[in-house]
Amino acid sequence: MPTTAQDVLDFWFAEANAARWFVVDDTFDAQIRERFGAAAQGAAEGRLDDWAHTPPGWLALLILLDQFPRNLYRNDPRAWAADAGAQRMALSGLARGDDRQLPAVQRVFAYLPLEHAEDLALQRRSVALFEALAAEAEAEQRPLFDDYVDYARRHHQVIARFGRFPHRNAVLGRPSTPEELHYLAQPGAGF
Repeated sequence: MPTTAQDVLDFWFAEANAARWFVVDDTFDAQIRERFGAAAQGAAEGRLDDWAHTPPGWLALLILLDQFPRNLYRNDPRAWAADAGAQRMALSGLARGDDRQLPAVQRVFAYLPLEHAEDLALQRRSVALFEALAAEAEAEQRPLFDDYVDYARRHHQVIARFGRFPHRNAVLGRPSTPEELHYLAQPGAGF
């Protein structure tokens, strides 16, 4: 059964799934694999690029390129294989103002491809976007969005320090420097 952009958004933003976004959950990963594995592959191959013609479609495409691979391919280089495409797609939509057409919580996932980038300029852009988003948040939502800002800043600090995410090194077959190994040995290192 073909997947639509709305299918992706309905699944990802279902209230029950929000608590599962940033945790390791084999059941959630299996649901994504079963329902959206083929769509994520199609997005990575550019077969769903036409979704980007509307802000919701653009966001669904970003989720397929940036979020779902992290669930589909944990501890596998394929988890990050579509990142460059997700970053290009994110920047294109940002230039059009697509993010401004989305609810605040959905905008988080429009900005995450930049937070996931091993590129300092994209990291700076990510922090600025998350800071602006938090500044616009309603008072009761502010702590949640401040937390997103904190994570964006922490990602930026790692890239500013190492130029890459050391926690990806082993999976990608990259040798770690002594400084990176020291960092990785600290509690809370990595993402």
